Amino acid sequence: MITKKTICLITPPSPFLLDERVFMHIGILKVASVLEREGYIVEFLDLSGIKNYLKVVEDYCKLHKTRTFGLTASTPQIPFAVKIADLIKSSLPNSKLILGGPHVTLMHSAAKREKKRGLNKGDRATVDTQQLREIFDVLVCGDGEITIFEALKIDSGVVDGDDRKSPFFLNNSQFSQLPIPARHLIDVDSYRYSIDDKKAVSLIAQLGCPFKCTFCSGRNSPFLRKIRQRDSDSIIAEMRHLYEAYGFTGYMFYDDELNVNKNLVELLNKISDLQEEEGEEFRLR
Repeated sequence: MITKKTICLITPPSPFLLDERVFMHIGILKVASVLEREGYIVEFLDLSGIKNYLKVVEDYCKLHKTRTFGLTASTPQIPFAVKIADLIKSSLPNSKLILGGPHVTLMHSAAKREKKRGLNKGDRATVDTQQLREIFDVLVCGDGEITIFEALKIDSGVVDGDDRKSPFFLNNSQFSQLPIPARHLIDVDSYRYSIDDKKAVSLIAQLGCPFKCTFCSGRNSPFLRKIRQRDSDSIIAEMRHLYEAYGFTGYMFYDDELNVNKNLVELLNKISDLQEEEGEEFRLR
């Protein structure tokens, strides 16, 4: 068991969305759950929909002794993540900042392709990755559930889990056995998503899409290409928990490509069995 330490995880705002409180950011909540399992104290700043988000971060820095921060960011969230990082560094100069998520993963993947093709150091992805390294102490690429522990060990650099041969790249067994996202760290009831007017939530049963659609920036990233599937029982266990803990009867499978799941019929049968087991009030949408 790792000696208890505190880490603050942060979801930056997404003001480019019409409503930021629709889908929870599951990826960083999965990282939170593995940290808690290993004895870490996880504090969470969910800044989705928070207009005065910098004030929230400033107040947190004043009131807490945490010196390790982990942020996630898609490409549109990067400007806000950078502002948060700058504020933390100015408030807590000795803090450690870790950045993960889709943007840094895709940029690092593109930078590796640029290097392989012998392109100049001034190319877009290489420059972007270098700029991020100047702002954040550690960059985490690919699956975050194992890479986070390596990121916590080092002072600076890149932890590259976006490689099928990497020990940080999740396999089916690990994906199934990981604890479910730590939704208890956020205000679940503040998220407004429904299916057929029933309270609904998103969950992830499968990672990856094998196709190479030209519009998709993830087509060149193993993290987003390689299919990884949870076993049906782990999915059913999460659905049962979401129903019992929060009353959800609607579920949005936030998978990249659900129809390549060879066990889909088995999963649907188990969902049907769950409905029968829980009774009439548990009518899934």
